[in-house]
Amino acid sequence: MSQRINVAKHVPEAYHLFLSVEKLLHESELPAATIELIKLRASQINGCGYCVDMHSRDMKKAGESDERLWSVVTWREATVYSPAERAALALTEEATRLADREAVPDAVWQQAAEHYTEKQLSLLVVAIAMINAWNRIGVTARLTPGT
Repeated sequence: MSQRINVAKHVPEAYHLFLSVEKLLHESELPAATIELIKLRASQINGCGYCVDMHSRDMKKAGESDERLWSVVTWREATVYSPAERAALALTEEATRLADREAVPDAVWQQAAEHYTEKQLSLLVVAIAMINAWNRIGVTARLTPGT
């Protein structure tokens, strides 16, 4: 498959606004590892090969273990994630798969609320929304993994 379009080239204003939100998230109180886990899991669900590749590489460069990288897709069975990370991954799955079932059940929200402040929960919601938006650009534009 070849790339259909370069959105950043044709709408740089939007691209730069997206990057501004990313900067805010990475300068926030959320752990960088949690943000990257969110990005990787949502990208797996959405089938965005470009984002799966990029976030896996970013996590590896940041020192994540191979086991944590490989286990994201099966995080429920894996023992390498903290309770807070597991809550963030559960929230990510529910917020990404909105059409698949009841949208973000109260139990999933409550689990996340046990580990994160309201500000942190708000940041998680923004991070999940952002990666889902990036995934939609990547999949629609057919961004090529590894580029």
